[in-house]
Parts: sequence; C-alpha cells; structure tokens
Amino acid sequence: MHTIQAQPQRPEAAAALLTVWHLRKYFPVKAQAFGGPEAMVQAVDGVSFSIAQGQTLGVVGESGCGKSTTARLLMHLIEPDEGEVRFDGKTVGSRNLSVQELRRQMQMVFQDSYASLNPRLAIEDSIAFGPMAHGMSAGKARERARELLALVKLDPSQFGRRYPHELSGGQRQRINFARALALDPRLVILDEAVSALDKSIEAQVLNLLMDLKATLQLTYLFISHDLNVVQYVSDKVLVMYLGKVVETGPVDAVYRHPRHPYTQALLASRPAMDPDARLERSPLAGDPPNPINPPPGCRFRTRCAHAEKVCERVEPPLAVQDAGRQHSAACHMAAPGSGHSKAPDTATTMPS
Repeated sequence: MHTIQAQPQRPEAAAALLTVWHLRKYFPVKAQAFGGPEAMVQAVDGVSFSIAQGQTLGVVGESGCGKSTTARLLMHLIEPDEGEVRFDGKTVGSRNLSVQELRRQMQMVFQDSYASLNPRLAIEDSIAFGPMAHGMSAGKARERARELLALVKLDPSQFGRRYPHELSGGQRQRINFARALALDPRLVILDEAVSALDKSIEAQVLNLLMDLKATLQLTYLFISHDLNVVQYVSDKVLVMYLGKVVETGPVDAVYRHPRHPYTQALLASRPAMDPDARLERSPLAGDPPNPINPPPGCRFRTRCAHAEKVCERVEPPLAVQDAGRQHSAACHMAAPGSGHSKAPDTATTMPS
C-alpha cells in the first residue's frame, strides 16, 4: 500500500515578511526514574509558516497546543531547539539580523495588560522607556510617547502621568499597544491581547487594531482561542494541535470548507445565536494526549471519528488542497494516495 511520508515543504514566498521553518521546542521534565531517560514536553514540534507583508495571520487551537510558545520562540524570549526564522529575507541570529535588531522590527503584546507594565512608572515614561533604551533622547522619547497615546485614542494630557493601577483593562491594553509601536515595528505579535476584555471593550480595541494596521502598514500575528475574533481580523488562519500545524489557509476557505476533523470540530463548537443550531454535546470527545508522549502517526487520531490504521502508522503531511497552493491540511483524508479509505484517488493538478 502506498503511503505518503510527512515531508514539510518550506514556506517560501517572494512577499513574505516572516518565514518560519521547522521550529521545534521541547521542554525537559523530571526523569521518571533514577538514571532513566529525561522526559520531554513536545511543546512545538516542526512548525512552519509564512506571513506576507501587510497580512494578519490568525493562530487558533486549544490551550496547550503551542500557540504562545511559538510566539515566544519568534521573539527569542526562549531559544528554539531547531528551526529557522527569517525576517524580511534575513536569518534571525545571523550577522545580517541580530536578535536586538529583530526586536526593533517585531514587537509583542501579551494577554495580561497589568503584568506587562511597570507599576512604578507613569504611563508616559513606560512608553518612552523602549526608545530611550535604543538611544533616543529623553525629550524626544517622551514626545514620541505623547504622540502614541493620541494614536491609541488616549488623551496624553489626561493619561500621560497616570499609573497602571489607575486605568481600566482596556486602557492598559491600549498603553501596551502604544509601547509595542514605540520602535516603529513592522510586525506585531498579539498573544491573546483582547481575550481578557469585556466584549464591548473588545470590539473597540479590535477596531483600533484594524485602524492601526491600515495607518501604519503593520503586519500582525494574532493568537486567540476565540474563532469569531480570528475570523474578523485575519487574512489567513493557522490551526495548531498538540505542537503541530494541522490546517492553514485563507480565512474564508478554512472557515467555509475546513478540511481537518479538528478544525471542523472547533468551528462546530462555536456558540450559535439560533437555538435550533446549538449542539447538545461537544463535537470533540476526550482530552488531548499527553505532550510528553504523544501518539505515533496522527496526533489527533485518538479523538477522531475517522481514524484508520494508516493514521496510527504514518504522520500525515500538510497536504495542499487547492491549485493555488494556499489551503492545506495535515490529514490522510486530504492526501491523495495516503491509504485512507476517504482519501481522494488522484492529486489535484498543480500549476508549475
């Protein structure tokens, strides 16, 4: 029987601002027995993707799937075990692009708006700190801070000398956006940046993010567990499960025609306003496997209603679904000739 081996394809694109190739990070845990092998949590395992200039890539998946770890690897807050990150065609960590220079051009906003701010610094000083650390004079840095406060719709004269505890969660997150923009980055990573906000405030902040993107010609990597928010802000979406990418493509294609059973289950679990469309039970059964010892083959097979023998033996590749080479799913049902009973017989014709 012919089976397809998992051979990831390098996500090169002429207009790609960020290209990630086979990123991997395992975290060691206490050995199970004296003298035994060290157990490893496979947090991120062979993740590859690219983001074009001016695009928003939404990253979704259950808690523990590796979304936030991937973001921290990109910022080099933690060092990857393997993989390559290229920013604007330059390899991060090489003589052409140091980590310090990367952080001038790529910034990150975290979920906890209060923990991200120094409680002893006034808001204006907190925003000015980054530019001053990179050589800008104190006067110019504070002037820049006031400009950024106005840009995120906060009056500099009213908020500049306040402290983080005097602000609401939505206001603090706007401050964090201003801090992230202080060095004029080209790409901003938003790690659950709106998930802790009330829905009415969340809508205002999302609209602000869209305005900032258009005004400053930004590129976003938007991480969230909220599928509706991701659909609203994203151009492309990437679905992760247990440290791996299981589906990626244009947001409309993935949401209208999800190819991977995990993506289908996530979308089916979204809250519905129509009582007749509501589900009586979750479309996903059971919990994700232990990331220390994930199952061989397809990692989703232990929760998949379509799992067959080939799913146990062979890890599915991220198979291309359309002639435009944009919508891909790591599922044997999507790969021609994989050996799965529901796989297509022949491959879709691809342009040369």
